[in-house]
Amino acid sequence: MQSASAGMQNQVTSGIIMMSVGVACLCVSDAIAKALTADYPPIQILFLRNLIALPFAMLIALKLGGRAALYTHRPAAHLVRGLLWLAAASLFFTSFIYLGLAEATALVFAMPVFVTALSALVLKQPVGWRRWSAVLIGLLGVIVVVRPGFGAFQAASFLPLGTAFFYAMLMISARWVDPRESVWTLMLYLVGAGALLSAFAMPFFWVSPRLEDAWLFLGIALFGTSGITLMTQAFRLAPASVVAPFDYSALLWATLFGWLLWEEIPDAATYAGAAIIIASGTYIVYRERLAAK
Repeated sequence: MQSASAGMQNQVTSGIIMMSVGVACLCVSDAIAKALTADYPPIQILFLRNLIALPFAMLIALKLGGRAALYTHRPAAHLVRGLLWLAAASLFFTSFIYLGLAEATALVFAMPVFVTALSALVLKQPVGWRRWSAVLIGLLGVIVVVRPGFGAFQAASFLPLGTAFFYAMLMISARWVDPRESVWTLMLYLVGAGALLSAFAMPFFWVSPRLEDAWLFLGIALFGTSGITLMTQAFRLAPASVVAPFDYSALLWATLFGWLLWEEIPDAATYAGAAIIIASGTYIVYRERLAAK
């Protein structure tokens, strides 16, 4: 009995470590994307990121999911998910042109708020008054960061909010995928659909990449794929209510990279609003766990 308990504790610890490292990897990927947006359209950055990442995603799917991970029963669902992911990432990368890395990251934290609202409105799932209260508090945090009607307001703040909305739709759309398919199949087809769909835009947005930028495109693909893989594995090892709050460590990394690379220092209102959004999201995750029980 004690051995089983120790094994469970080790799994939880591994899950926390994987989540933390995965979040750090994604933040490195975001920082590289921000650097690349100075010279390349966001949609091209996403196309090359997915194209380079596709062989790695296939190897990961084969290694962890076997040959079965390469097959899908509902390709149309993956195309829709790819479109949602492309919309979310395109808006996020575009926001880097106008906003600091930490500010954009803080607003994306509104994603659990949108997931809860969409679960009730789209999936007709019961959402109690506690979670609705958390949604309203999360929206208050968004208002604190965005500050509509004040001099610090930027219309570009709606770009990462759009990212949060489309990411929430992406989370909900997982229900459209055949339940027989593994999480590695979802990851592989998300990368593949992203590469395929963004390829259609390349004749209109293509900018010839410079040779010295090749390592940046390789880096964004490797760090992005590694981050998603580690975070996915973290959720498999430990309960969501334990590992999900570590996603918010992204704000620390985004602040650090923004300060080191672009001398960006978010103001107090951004941190105050982010704290409200994080508290709201953490409570929503906690209530989701209780509801699942």
